Amino acid sequence: MNTGLRITAFAAALAATFGAAYGVGGAVSPISPEPESGTHSGSEGHAAAGHKEKAAGHHEAEDGGHEAEPPGGLEISRSGYTLDLKTPRIEAGKKTDLRFAVVQDGTGRKVTAYQREHGKDLHLIVASRDLTVYRHLHPARAADGTWSTPVDLPRAGGYRVFADFKPKGGEALTLGADLAASGPYEPGELPEHNTTAKVDGYEVKLGGALVPGEAGELTLTVAKDGEPVRNLQPYLGAYGHLVALRSGDLAYLHVHPNGEPGDGRTKPGPEVSFTATAPSAGAYRLFLDFQHEGKVRTAAFTVRAGGAVDKAGKPSQARPAEGETGHAH
Repeated sequence: MNTGLRITAFAAALAATFGAAYGVGGAVSPISPEPESGTHSGSEGHAAAGHKEKAAGHHEAEDGGHEAEPPGGLEISRSGYTLDLKTPRIEAGKKTDLRFAVVQDGTGRKVTAYQREHGKDLHLIVASRDLTVYRHLHPARAADGTWSTPVDLPRAGGYRVFADFKPKGGEALTLGADLAASGPYEPGELPEHNTTAKVDGYEVKLGGALVPGEAGELTLTVAKDGEPVRNLQPYLGAYGHLVALRSGDLAYLHVHPNGEPGDGRTKPGPEVSFTATAPSAGAYRLFLDFQHEGKVRTAAFTVRAGGAVDKAGKPSQARPAEGETGHAH
């Protein structure tokens, strides 16, 4: 994996309606746990093929000038490929096989040849519209090109599915589709601004800031029981994996760390650094996946590009965020 980052930003539209099944639900907690899946080995170290650096591009406009290219993931289809979500509706609180395929436009054929990146042919992210539920999944692909993975979403509501992949011989893409979870529903609020997250006895602190339109360094420092963790284990070819989603439209930033295990200069903790560029000002939810003692854990943060704000949009002081997160692969 090359030092640097790959950022793919996209905006998604919320499904218009999910029917009368939505009613009044329980209170929303920060990040909901996902049971461990048997498809992931906690002690596995993934070899990284390496995401190439990717920034917002430009193309020639009709008047001879330049206009920004649409950010990745705005569409369910792009560059000749379509995300075919075969399970667009599931029942909240019930484990369900989520099935999908990447289809070539024109021929209708399912893609079966991918270029592995960070040890996987495809990365799947599922997030609730209110950003209180997050899943980073690694589905299995059948011989015919159909992908599937078990998922258990704790609450009803609107979710977004993100498929991050690179077809063999093609460009890296992130395609998105809406997913509905039926059941009693009450929308949650974006968790409050925080730069410290606690999960399973670990405390992770976030340093640095997201700056609109400008690359900046984010540093995550991991501690356990008050002591720095200096023996993080490789996960997806790195000592950490960071995903950022913009509140409101779920614009997606897939950020990769600076350095990699075995490069002679990157230490296995307690710090993991990333370079990231926010596409605009606004609130973002950051999810750090890290592996220690054979288990992957997720620490979550709410920050604002251009300054910290509370739920009402006013300046806010950082608070520690208690939460239990799970990881399914």
